Amino acid sequence: MRDFRDAKAMAQTLREALGAKSIPLTHSDSLELIARLFGQRDWNTLSARIQSAGGPADAPDSPQSPPDALRQEIAVDPEALDRYAGYYQLSEQAVLTVTRDDRHLAVQLTGQRVVPFFAESKTKYFAREVNAQISFVTAPDGQVTSLILHQNGDRPMPRIDAATAKKIADRTAERVKNQSPAPGTEDALRRLVEAVASGHPNYDEMTPALATATREQLPQLQPSLADLGAIRSIRFLGVGAQGEDVYSIGHENGASHWRIALDANGIISTAWVTPGP
Repeated sequence: MRDFRDAKAMAQTLREALGAKSIPLTHSDSLELIARLFGQRDWNTLSARIQSAGGPADAPDSPQSPPDALRQEIAVDPEALDRYAGYYQLSEQAVLTVTRDDRHLAVQLTGQRVVPFFAESKTKYFAREVNAQISFVTAPDGQVTSLILHQNGDRPMPRIDAATAKKIADRTAERVKNQSPAPGTEDALRRLVEAVASGHPNYDEMTPALATATREQLPQLQPSLADLGAIRSIRFLGVGAQGEDVYSIGHENGASHWRIALDANGIISTAWVTPGP
């Protein structure tokens, strides 16, 4: 069943139906009409809501290609899988929860669905549904201390106890419920966008993982943001499922949608952009 996440497909269906009756409707107008049908002020607002919900209803969680078909699953003892079960902190707002599901691992990031991961070695696991892998890190005594998520770069996550994970989950749930921006995110976003557009990001304002990802993606990000032009407006749209603030930026030549989160020290821990309509 279609819902608001299928808005673009619904807009296309509307254009085709009206076109068959010789009633012209532009792409932009169809999007605006569908946005109003869902009670949204405009397409920008609905588009940001779709992104916050994880994209179209019939789309996978990640836009990336399936993982390498050459990856082969190996058998791992259930006792070994149990060693990895626990909680791993991605950010101040998000936790990766790992459990054992029979002969494989079930992995769930805050605000997302459960994804099965399969062993390719005793410490490395891969997903079939999305292009992602995880590697577990152990101490000399064999205790699992952290994991590394290999998806859009390498994202290390320390292992945390259940009480800490619950505090993070409760804090994120409260933010999602209140739908209020976290202090400092708008100013940090403005500085980030302007710096990336200029080709000179301030990596000191980012966590190491985000700084690494930004360096890797800068050749694509910089010209795209530069083409959009100067910032004309920044509008807060809400809080995403992982506790990140969602903003719409109006530029001279278009729009962009952003999700951003800061850590306890005011450093940008999460930031990603999707194009406007």
